[in-house]
Amino acid sequence: MSGLSTELVRLQLDAASRAARVSTKGGTGRALATGLARAVGTALLMLAILAAVWIVSVALVDNTFVAKGPAEVYEFLFADDDAARTRAEIATALGITLGDAAIGFVAGMLAATVAAALIVLFRPVETAVMPVALILRAVPLIALTPIIRLLFSDELVRVAVVSGIVVLFPALVNIVQGLRSVSTQMSDVVHVYGGGPFALLVKVAFPSALPALFASIRISVPGAITGALLAEWLITGRGIGSMVVNAVGQSENNLVWTCVLVVTLASLALYLLAQIAESFVLARYGR
Repeated sequence: MSGLSTELVRLQLDAASRAARVSTKGGTGRALATGLARAVGTALLMLAILAAVWIVSVALVDNTFVAKGPAEVYEFLFADDDAARTRAEIATALGITLGDAAIGFVAGMLAATVAAALIVLFRPVETAVMPVALILRAVPLIALTPIIRLLFSDELVRVAVVSGIVVLFPALVNIVQGLRSVSTQMSDVVHVYGGGPFALLVKVAFPSALPALFASIRISVPGAITGALLAEWLITGRGIGSMVVNAVGQSENNLVWTCVLVVTLASLALYLLAQIAESFVLARYGR
């Protein structure tokens, strides 16, 4: 009887394990489908708002030389004689801008994550890091850029610093709040099993902070692109940022509006990708 009972328990545990795996896979699939549906809905809503604001702005300006509507931009991109060359130039510039934005995004998120972990582990670090972050946030970046250009000789480092500053502060605040959201019960469990602050941070705090981390990513993606545009305008002289400034100086207003549209759509696409990734990862963690 004892052997039979043991075998029954084993079979029940195996069945429960298989059911849990199936449930997890199904939950992940449903979460991914939900994330895709939400991303599509967000995209349609934002595109509708963008189109409405664009059309209303053009109507309010009432200057066909300065304000270009969707029809003029479409004609500039696809109907003009040199439309193919224009598309190629914009695509090349966009690739440069996205590369610069990626550098700033990685630098800013990495700095924010490391700083947040140190703040949570060592309380005195907060009094040293937060004032610096607030100063970087308060001072206009356009005023800091010439100083950054003097301090760093490498162009890649300059771009990383300028674009990373835009990412740093909002990401830092969100991640710190996420890491501090660990419940007292979970903290007690780690301590009972002999875990210290570092074990609590790695095994409990970071998984608990995943929603805050992805919220930071969604906020930081457009910010990194903004920082990259500014760096291209004031430092590198290439990419969409430089193209827009040159087009404004030469009164190429069709090119200006087209570049703004392309950057806006790229920011929206990256935001939606982050939203989909968030749904998938959080589902894997059962959130």
